[in-house]
Amino acid sequence: MILSEEISPWAATRNGPTVLGVGTATPDSSYSQEDLLDMYGIQDERIRSVFLNSAIERRFLHVPPCDDGRPRTETQGELLSKHKARGTEMGARALQTCLKRIGAAVSDIGYLVCVTSTGLLTPGFSALLIRELGIPTDCSRLDIVGMGCNAGLNALNATTGWASANPGKIAMMVCVEVCSAAYVFDGTMRTSVVNSLFGDGSAAIAVSHAPERSGPQVLKYASCIVPDAVDAMRYEWDDDQGKFSFYLDRDVPYVVGAHAEGVVADLLKGTGLRRSQIAHWLVHSGGKKVIDSVSVNLGLTRHDVRHTTDVLRDYGNLSSGSFLFSYEQLLREGLTRAGDYGVLMTMGPGSTIETALVRY
Repeated sequence: MILSEEISPWAATRNGPTVLGVGTATPDSSYSQEDLLDMYGIQDERIRSVFLNSAIERRFLHVPPCDDGRPRTETQGELLSKHKARGTEMGARALQTCLKRIGAAVSDIGYLVCVTSTGLLTPGFSALLIRELGIPTDCSRLDIVGMGCNAGLNALNATTGWASANPGKIAMMVCVEVCSAAYVFDGTMRTSVVNSLFGDGSAAIAVSHAPERSGPQVLKYASCIVPDAVDAMRYEWDDDQGKFSFYLDRDVPYVVGAHAEGVVADLLKGTGLRRSQIAHWLVHSGGKKVIDSVSVNLGLTRHDVRHTTDVLRDYGNLSSGSFLFSYEQLLREGLTRAGDYGVLMTMGPGSTIETALVRY
C-alpha cells in the first residue's frame, strides 16, 4: 500500500508525549570573534583565521577578570567552580522561563533531567536546581554527564519516556553548558579550534503525556554510533596544562555527514514518511563544516537549516542545548502548521548521531 504524501496514518494516530514549551538562558556578556582575539592578544594568523572563518559572529561567555590587560588564566579548580555557579544560575533561569511560558510552577515538576558535559560535580545540577528553586523534594531526577553535544536528545528520550509512564505530569529536561569552563589556552591549533567554537548557554524543555495540550508530539527516536570514531571527539586530562581539554578531530564533519542519511532512514522506517515530507529540520549547530556535511548528505537547503546556522552565528556551538535554541527560534518564527513533521538531530562524541521525529 502506498501512503499519501499528505499524511502518514502511523504518525497521525500516534499518541506521543507533547512538548509543552522551551526556555533558554545565556550569560549577560557576549563577544564578537574579533573581541576575543583582541582580548587575548592572539596574533597567530592561523588561529585568527580559525576564529574569523567559523561562521560565528558572537558568543555569550563567562570570561574571567583581567590581569595586566588580559583575561586571567583560571586553574582547573576555578573552572569547575565557574561551571557549578554559572551553570546553576543559567539553568535556573532557563527552567523558570520555560515554566512561565507554559503557565506552570516549580511545584508542578514531577521529573527533572539535567545534562552537562562542561564540568564534573557531585551532587549534580538536578540537586542544585531543586535546592535553588524549591522544586519538590520528591521529584524524580536524573543527571547525564559527559555524553557531549548529542546528549540533549539522549536525555529527551528519557524525559519523554517518564512522561509517557506518568500521564498528565510534567517532566523537564535542562541542558547546562558552561563551555568557557572547558577552555585551555596553550597556543596550539587543537585547543584554538575548540576555543573558537563553543559558547555558554542553558536550555530547558517541558513535556507531558497530555493529548489535550497543544504542542508537537514526539513520535520516535533513532540513534547511530560509530565505534571506529570513538576517539574523534574526547574530553581528557592534559598533563602539561593541569586541566581537562577537549579534542576535535578534523574529520568529524565528514564522519557525521556520512552516517546522517542512514540514521534518518532508520528514524522514518515504518512510518510511511519520506524525507521530502519533513517540513522542519532542527540540526545541532556543531560548526560550519558539520552543518554543510549533514546538509549535503541529506539534501537539505540553506532554508532547511536556517535556524541551525542562525544559532551558530549568534551563539556559537552551545553543546547539548543547541537544538533547543533552534527550536525556540522556530517557534518564534511562527510558521509551523498542524500536521507538519519535524526531525531533531544532534551529534557528538562516540561518534554519535541522535534523532527524533515530531509532529506539530
